[in-house]
Amino acid sequence: GVYAYLEMLGAQAHEAALKQEEKEQQEEKLDRLKKRVQELRLQRDELRAKVDLQEKRQLGKEGLVSEPAQPSARSVIEWKIRSLRALLQIFYLTGISGKPTKQGVCFCISTAYEGTYLDTYYVDLLTAADVQIYRHSIPVFIPLGQIAKKYLQTDIRRFLAVLSEHLNAYAGRRFQVEQLQEHFSEQIEGPLQKNSLCNLLLFKYNVSSKSKTFLLNAKLLYGDICCSLPTEVTVSCS
Repeated sequence: GVYAYLEMLGAQAHEAALKQEEKEQQEEKLDRLKKRVQELRLQRDELRAKVDLQEKRQLGKEGLVSEPAQPSARSVIEWKIRSLRALLQIFYLTGISGKPTKQGVCFCISTAYEGTYLDTYYVDLLTAADVQIYRHSIPVFIPLGQIAKKYLQTDIRRFLAVLSEHLNAYAGRRFQVEQLQEHFSEQIEGPLQKNSLCNLLLFKYNVSSKSKTFLLNAKLLYGDICCSLPTEVTVSCS
C-alpha cells in the first residue's frame, strides 16, 4: 500500500512537471506574440509619420499652410476595431476567445485538464467608459470580484489570464474527483466529501495486503486554489 502510494505521488509530481513545462511553453508563445504586436504597431506608427510628412510637403508645394491633421471619428473607430481583433487573436491561442458586442466585448474561457476539454465560461464586458462586467457565468466561489478590482481597469490581459488560471485549476480538481469516483468506486468506502471549490477532499478507501484489508482515511488539501494538484496529503489508518 505504501509503495503504491509513493508511486501515485511520483506520478503526480511527473504530471505537475509536464503541466509546468506546457505552461512555460504557452507563456513563451504569448511573449513572442506580444513582441510581434509591438513590432507591427511600430511599423504602423512609422508609416503614419511618413504619410503625414508627405502630405505636409505636398501642401507646402501648393503654397498652403498645413495644420496638424486630426484623426476622424471613423478612423479612430477603425483603429480600435483592428486593435481589438489583434487582442482577440492573441487570447485565442491561450484558450481564450472573444467577439465584439454592441456594448463591448464578450470573452469565452475554455478549461482543460491533461488534454481533456472541460467546461467553458464567459465574461461579457462593457467598454463604453470604465470597463465593467455586464454579465458572466463564472461560479460564485471563484473570486471574480477581487480579480476584477485588481486588474480589470488597468490590464485586461492580466485579468483574463488570472481568471483563466482559477477556472482551469477548479475544473481540473473537479475532473479528478469525477475520475476518482468513476474508476475507484470499489475501493472507496462511503461517500466522498468535498467543498464547492474542490480544494478539500475527504474519503476512505480499502487497501488489501495478503489476507488483511485496511481502511485508510485520506485528506487532500489544495492550499493554492490556482493549482490542480494537492499541496498537502494526509493518510491515516482507522
